[in-house]
Amino acid sequence: MRLKPFLILAMLAALPALAQTPQASTSTSSKLPVHLRNHGPMKLVGVPRPGSVTSSNWSGYAVTGKSFTKALGSWIVPKVKCGTTPNSWSSYWVGIDGYSDNTVEQIGTDSDCSGTTQQYYAWYEFYPNPSHLISNITVSPGDRMGATVSFGNSEYTLEIRDHTTGKFFRIIKKGFTANRASAEWIAEAPSNGVSILPLADFTSVSLGIDYTDINDTNWAVNSSVTGPISDFGSKVQKITMLADDGITKKAVPSALTTDGSSFKVAWKHE
Repeated sequence: MRLKPFLILAMLAALPALAQTPQASTSTSSKLPVHLRNHGPMKLVGVPRPGSVTSSNWSGYAVTGKSFTKALGSWIVPKVKCGTTPNSWSSYWVGIDGYSDNTVEQIGTDSDCSGTTQQYYAWYEFYPNPSHLISNITVSPGDRMGATVSFGNSEYTLEIRDHTTGKFFRIIKKGFTANRASAEWIAEAPSNGVSILPLADFTSVSLGIDYTDINDTNWAVNSSVTGPISDFGSKVQKITMLADDGITKKAVPSALTTDGSSFKVAWKHE
């Protein structure tokens, strides 16, 4: 059957419109650009008291001493409320150094708000060098993360495993000089390199074996102690995060659990 000329013209006119039909959006938070932040040393606020300090960027626990060779940590990735705190950030990590010096060897995850969109990802950092995205691990709220920072044979090894998905990452770095004078288990308000950023509303984050069922976390090893946080006795420092006014609490750690390994950090203020 031959088509009439006006029918052919109508069909041709419709082709561009068909070709330009928009496809359904498949974008997710994991496909958005991740803006990596700095996870620097603790910024002290006020005068330390025995076993207790306040900071403008850290909350959690640190232990001090000499020649730390290992810090093992675990946590459950918290979900952030981006409708409450748009354009805000929160980091969770285990590391060596940074409590009283200017380097931090660390590995962890972020739960951030890009506008009102949630972003979750893993990273590592040898501060003051920039942080690096761990692209082979896809992080989701509720994931059980285990991580280790260790030193031996003049090199640092950073490892992280998502125990929910089984994904694993390791990096070894030579030639990095640090004091190895502390180990930490931290919830942090990271920095943009100039100032501390608003803290995302994470409600609460749980750290340590009693919540994650990941063995030997939160533990550390130095020249005289091998064991959970509480084994370091008078060298244990409980860290509360304060706002710029030095009064308002932003994030508050709980007491350690009875085995001395685990704790929670509660979000209080952006």
